[in-house]
Formats: sequence, structure tokens, C-alpha cells
Amino acid sequence: MQVASSFKVLFIAGFGPIVRETTASGKLYREDLGISFKQESGGYFHTEALEGAKTFALWPLSQAAHSCFGSESWPEDIPVPQAWLEFDVDSVEKATTNLESRGYRMLVRTKQEPWGQTVTRFLSPEGILVGITLTPQMRKEK
Repeated sequence: MQVASSFKVLFIAGFGPIVRETTASGKLYREDLGISFKQESGGYFHTEALEGAKTFALWPLSQAAHSCFGSESWPEDIPVPQAWLEFDVDSVEKATTNLESRGYRMLVRTKQEPWGQTVTRFLSPEGILVGITLTPQMRKEK
């Protein structure tokens, strides 16, 4: 039996990796993805300049494995991701080429998903499954 909550979640207030290797993480998010951050004491970087998440989902590992590898099992030789994060970009192809040239190993390269999304996926230094995407149904009409 579920008990009704006395409150309602309104939106995702924030999401970010728990950083173990600050140099590698800073390189990915600040340099390679070009996200500008404010720096606080203790190495805490944050930004309120990116639009919020369009989706929050509990993605089963078997489905993430299928999306990346076409199998229900995550390969034993690749660290299992602890979270997923997607950035919609202006050009998945350019972003993929750029990130590969900077040394990131792509698990999926510009794959067309059945729901119309184009995605490249790789693991961040923190073990987050990062997607570089073009998601037409989430784009604002201009």
C-alpha cells in the first residue's frame, strides 16, 4: 500500500556529478563541453545559466546497456555508470568529433534512437553515462 505524500515535487532543482578527480572533471565540463561555471570555495563549481532538465528518469541498467551495446548486460570491462546526464547540442556530429579528438571513448556514436533522438554516449570521469543529443521533440519552436 502506498501512502500519499504531503508534498509535490515541482522540478529538478539541480543535478551534477560527485567529483573525485577534479582535474579530469573540470576538463570535461568546463573545457571540452564549454560550460561556464562560478567557482565557490572548496572547489565547488556551479552554474544557473543552463536550462533545466526536460526529463528526470530512473533508467534501468539493462536498458542503458541495450542503448549502448545492443545487449541487456553491461560489459564487464567498462565501469558501470552511476547516473546518466544528457546535453542537447546544436550538432551531435561536431560534438562527437570534438570530444573524440580530446580523448573520450565513445560507447555510441551518433545513433538514431527509435523515438527520433540522435545520441552519442560516453562515460565521464565520475562514471556518469553522458549523452550528447539532438532531441527534436524537446526543442522549442522558433
